[in-house]
Amino acid sequence: MASIEFVSSREIYRNSWMVLREDDIRRPDGSPGIYSVVDKPTYALVLPYDGHRFRLVEQFRYPLGARRWEFPQGTAPDLVDTEPVELAARELREETGLRATSFEALGQLDTAPGMTSQRGWVFLATGIVEGESDREHEEQDMRSAWFARDRVEQMIASGVIADAQSIAAYGLFLLRGR
Repeated sequence: MASIEFVSSREIYRNSWMVLREDDIRRPDGSPGIYSVVDKPTYALVLPYDGHRFRLVEQFRYPLGARRWEFPQGTAPDLVDTEPVELAARELREETGLRATSFEALGQLDTAPGMTSQRGWVFLATGIVEGESDREHEEQDMRSAWFARDRVEQMIASGVIADAQSIAAYGLFLLRGR
């Protein structure tokens, strides 16, 4: 089956966290088109789990104008070649202060494949050791807390946790137990 063909590209905007580009394309029927793409570095999402509880973080998400609970996650634009498991350990430590003795890769997620090239790795972190967080300046309003597994499921079901990556990651966790 024919697919969309790349013709050319131009950068529209860039900062240290993302690039917005506009690509000229040719559709399978030969007609021209334009595709806008947000390029962002690979992220890691961590499910810190002590066997009964999960550690979540809550922060203000500016584009939504609201605070949201989610699993610790993030990118390191200055460390784009960092191994995903190292990025996971870094995000866990920065956002929660936790360290883990084990990181199990549960899978990979496409953030929003209709508009961004960003992908993320999901890790289950176990063997948890408490410590002090080392948040980035942008994370100064973040807080972190433990939640029982059934409470996390209630938060997802009721929309308290609405972050697509966190919900998908929890789905990967559930599939792991099958």
